[in-house]
Amino acid sequence: MSSATDKVMEKAIAVVKGDAVVRSSKIPSLLRFPLVVVISTVLSAFLYSFTADYTAADLAGVSRRLDSWWEVGTLVAFRTFELGLGWFGNYDGYDLASLTLLSHGPPLYLLATFYEVKPVAVILSLVIDSLTAYIPFRLLRPLSLAHSASTSPNSVKVPNNDIITSTSIQAYTSILAASIYSVVLYTAYSSYLPVYLVTYFFDIKTIAAAHTATPITLFPVNLLLGLAAKSFIFTPATASAPSVADAKLAAFNPATATFPETLRYNLWGYQTRTKVTIKRTATLMLIVGMNTFVQTFVTIEGVEAVGAIAYSGIWVIGAAITGAAFGLVGAV
Repeated sequence: MSSATDKVMEKAIAVVKGDAVVRSSKIPSLLRFPLVVVISTVLSAFLYSFTADYTAADLAGVSRRLDSWWEVGTLVAFRTFELGLGWFGNYDGYDLASLTLLSHGPPLYLLATFYEVKPVAVILSLVIDSLTAYIPFRLLRPLSLAHSASTSPNSVKVPNNDIITSTSIQAYTSILAASIYSVVLYTAYSSYLPVYLVTYFFDIKTIAAAHTATPITLFPVNLLLGLAAKSFIFTPATASAPSVADAKLAAFNPATATFPETLRYNLWGYQTRTKVTIKRTATLMLIVGMNTFVQTFVTIEGVEAVGAIAYSGIWVIGAAITGAAFGLVGAV
């Protein structure tokens, strides 16, 4: 009887770390992140092999041959960096899946739109990349408080639970983010991007989409990105609880504060919710920019660095404006 009770108590023990509920684990902490990398890598290899009949031929037709060790090493190192950023940044499975979708979507969109890669190959690749980010984290780390919100009376109490669980608010914020991405992409199509596609993407198949697209036709494509951006930025920021730092911020007196305190207040004197929004927006901009550049320049045949930078910049700007919009919505 006591043995059964001990097992129940062990499963019930949990501590709050940041915004995540972290339960006790028998796996040594030093082994958890390496295990995440191994599970993600093995699972990715298995799923791509399993779906090779639908993805290999299409992707191989536009892919650059990776003959140099630095090219292969760059891809492996960056994927490890993504996982490490999520792990040590205390993200959960939904966070990393959303971040993966937002950062891997742009290069796959490029392949589908301008290189005539079949949609099934693009969709399967995006699903595999997202799953291989979500599953290892879901196995080794519980969901954060933000993603544990529920209308159930027995659920964990989450700050602003009524907002997070509101279907209409979640839909409106997702639509807002999708609209921003659509307008930013359309602006690029209407200005510089067609010239850059012709000049710096040597083996590109067509640029017809750049001339026929409108914000309305681009919206359905970006709706999934809007949902992911909402999950990665808006939901965690909304669920952030007031902290001791917020109380100190409210009590700040410029008349008695020292110069370092005044400088810190002017540079980083924001409420916790705003800080979460800024941090996650900056993370999204970094990962989207780096991954889109790496996946475009290193893996697609005939793409020059200037073209990869120009294309990556679109999605970095989209992420920045989306984060700013979520910050304004959260401040209301």
